[in-house]
Amino acid sequence: MLSTFAAVDWEDRLDDWQNELELQAQLDESEWVPLDRACAATGVSRPTLRNWYRTRQIPSRLVDGPHGPQRLVPLANVSERAAASARIRNSVQQRLDDAGQLAILRARVDALELRLAGLEQPRESS
Repeated sequence: MLSTFAAVDWEDRLDDWQNELELQAQLDESEWVPLDRACAATGVSRPTLRNWYRTRQIPSRLVDGPHGPQRLVPLANVSERAAASARIRNSVQQRLDDAGQLAILRARVDALELRLAGLEQPRESS
């Protein structure tokens, strides 16, 4: 007996959902993104985003996503709200400073490894 339900191609459904988000962004003239993308782009934590949309500091909407309902927020509004928060600005700045310090330390370790490799090579006798 054949099933009456058509097979769902999840990749196609995900592509359709992405296309729908892009079309809605064009119509709204702003980019509405899922919470995880807003967090990654702005450095704002997910609980903070939830607080902001629950207290109506930023707009949000619930849309059907590939895995059920998904909350979207306008990225521009999140960025503006994050820039207005000194605590978030300081947190993001600290992460940038940490990343810069890490890059400097990596460069120093690489230089020391090259020097050590040069010292460990056997010397030619004259």
